[in-house]
Amino acid sequence: MRNAVIMSTGSFVPERVLPNSYFDKLLGENVSSWLEENLHIYERHWCSENESTIDLCFHAAQNALNKAALSPLKLDLIIIATDTPEYISPSTAAVLQNKLNAKNAGTFDVNTACAGFVTAIDIASKYIRADDKYNYILVIGAYAMSKYLDMSDKKTVNLFADGAGAVILKAEENTSRGFLDSELHTEGQYHSWMGIYAGGTNKPLTAEVINSKDHLLKFVSKFPKEFNVDRWSNTILNITSRLKIKPKDVDHYFFTQININTIFQTLDKLKVPHYKAHTIMDRYAYTGSACIPMAIDDAVKQNKLKENDLIVLMGSGGGLAFAGAAFRW
Repeated sequence: MRNAVIMSTGSFVPERVLPNSYFDKLLGENVSSWLEENLHIYERHWCSENESTIDLCFHAAQNALNKAALSPLKLDLIIIATDTPEYISPSTAAVLQNKLNAKNAGTFDVNTACAGFVTAIDIASKYIRADDKYNYILVIGAYAMSKYLDMSDKKTVNLFADGAGAVILKAEENTSRGFLDSELHTEGQYHSWMGIYAGGTNKPLTAEVINSKDHLLKFVSKFPKEFNVDRWSNTILNITSRLKIKPKDVDHYFFTQININTIFQTLDKLKVPHYKAHTIMDRYAYTGSACIPMAIDDAVKQNKLKENDLIVLMGSGGGLAFAGAAFRW
């Protein structure tokens, strides 16, 4: 059977580093203790004024291509998952195709907020499985949310950060490795609880809108603490059940990297030891759709992933969107 196998990974973060102490001074109160104890966040990287999402994507893509020893001309498709695009239109993927000189690749963007990368790798895997014209697909999760933060809002400004993670999927015949299963789920009734609500057709940018800060990220309502735990664990149970295994049989988990306690509570509910979740939020804070591929690349750099390891990706984000996927490494 033809399948999509993860061939290589790459990631990139901007040079600018902001420790928690920066936000203690900015907000005039101690936020470091809460960030470190509850979220396991110690520092984050932000874009400079002259950096944007395409810069993050380009460097992450180059890293993945170099590791794969693959020419950009070999790429058949580029998918970028982001809710901080380079432009409203055209797609960020089209800009990247030109910047990489990947002139043989089709392109499109995906926006399911922070569930975007898992959604995109699901789509890419099914392209490869369904159509033998697609042999190499570049999938990127990218996030430049520092561009949309209200510097006076302590609920958001100290959590979010910038970065990009990339994987190259390769088509392989008659293999037991690669894509195994996935599940997408959305709780659309919560779409108005968190997001960026101006800049689109519902509320175009005007001087009044900018003054109201509606073009910046907002937490409108607080989600129940158990929300992600319940939905993450249910999705993982569904996936592992279809694979006829138990959650404890998975070798590595890669979760949305916003809250260490939520990750640990999910693993406890699934009766999985904590060490099976690879986390990076201590160094990079919350990088949205980029965090899962960045964590995978970090695990690769640490030689944690071995051939035939079973990995599960579990993402969630505004919408509210949830996406899970399983791969054999």
